[in-house]
Amino acid sequence: MIDDECRVPWSRGRNGKLIQPRTQRRWSVFFLIMKSLEPMTSTDLTIAPIPQRFLDRVRFEGIDDLGQPVKCVVAKGGEPCRDVLRRANVGEELILASFTPFNKPGPYKEYGPIFVLAHAGDEPVRRDTLPPAGSPANYLREQFVIRAYSWEEEIIDAALVNAPALAETVDRFFESLDTAFLHVRFPTYGCFACRIDRFIEA
Repeated sequence: MIDDECRVPWSRGRNGKLIQPRTQRRWSVFFLIMKSLEPMTSTDLTIAPIPQRFLDRVRFEGIDDLGQPVKCVVAKGGEPCRDVLRRANVGEELILASFTPFNKPGPYKEYGPIFVLAHAGDEPVRRDTLPPAGSPANYLREQFVIRAYSWEEEIIDAALVNAPALAETVDRFFESLDTAFLHVRFPTYGCFACRIDRFIEA
């Protein structure tokens, strides 16, 4: 078999399988590197879910990330539910618990209160696009804070953002290769809203 791009014959291993030529392998690595340097757009991201271990612990053990008992409440309507990225409906059963969205110890590691549904459901949650923003019914409303964090989980940039500038700000922060992920936070109390990661194809 001849590789059409490099005009280099493929060889066969001892098991009879075709082996990609070294030249082509080198080009594959090159293209992966170049792909990582392409400008990122707001479609090249994913919204991280709340870790399942946290959800299981607060729902079944009643203990939050600080080892404290959680608070069970009935929604008045409009509470931001972090596990489903939407506002709560009146009468829904919620859990209010302290949560940290960080994995590494350090001066920027924070804990804060978040609402999650008291009972797991199967409702679909879009994680391949930015949450709706701009109206009182949206998960993100008219204004919020976006923070950029390094691979060491330290803040390297931040901005107070109006809803129309959400996508542009996300793209701008991710243009820096020093940015590992973003946090979106509600502006008044500074509570965690969601984590935005670069999308990496498997």
